[in-house]
Amino acid sequence: MNLSRLMALGVLAERGPAHGHQIRRHAEITNVEAWGGVSVGSLYRELRHMTEAGLVEPVREERLGRRPARTIYQITETGRRELAALREQAILEVQTGPDGVGVALLFGGFADPADLATLGDLVTRRRDAVAATLEAVAAERRQLLARGDIGDLAAAVFRRKEASLSAELAWYEEFTATLARLRPAVHDT
Repeated sequence: MNLSRLMALGVLAERGPAHGHQIRRHAEITNVEAWGGVSVGSLYRELRHMTEAGLVEPVREERLGRRPARTIYQITETGRRELAALREQAILEVQTGPDGVGVALLFGGFADPADLATLGDLVTRRRDAVAATLEAVAAERRQLLARGDIGDLAAAVFRRKEASLSAELAWYEEFTATLARLRPAVHDT
């Protein structure tokens, strides 16, 4: 799944012709690299590849003052079909991905009481980090909305991330209870 391609084609389809810096700026404002896995650094290379593939086409060059000329791109009909296919794949494909926390919990060697105490401390630190991330994402959404940088659809995407983080926080309550039950069982052996 080429998320950089999906993002760039989507921006061109929604906002009309743009140069690479405008597309990159939109990606930076929404912070899509951090939460969406979009490689903003490879955007210009991706624009070249999309031009070669006939997904976008240059429509003109623009020069402001002494700045270098910038190529303005527009999405083609082939690009619109590719966008539809990428969009469908991204929305319908349920990905679970690697889960470092799960691997550490299952295979971390938490056999004796000291290990379980360490695990409890690590989980508390992770829970605190998740809570801080949740607050940061919510604050960013509120700020972007207040400035008018994002609309309701983008705000809903931020809320999706907030809901995911909230669910993880709720899981920590359950896991903490599980740890409390495990500690006495380990002490009895």
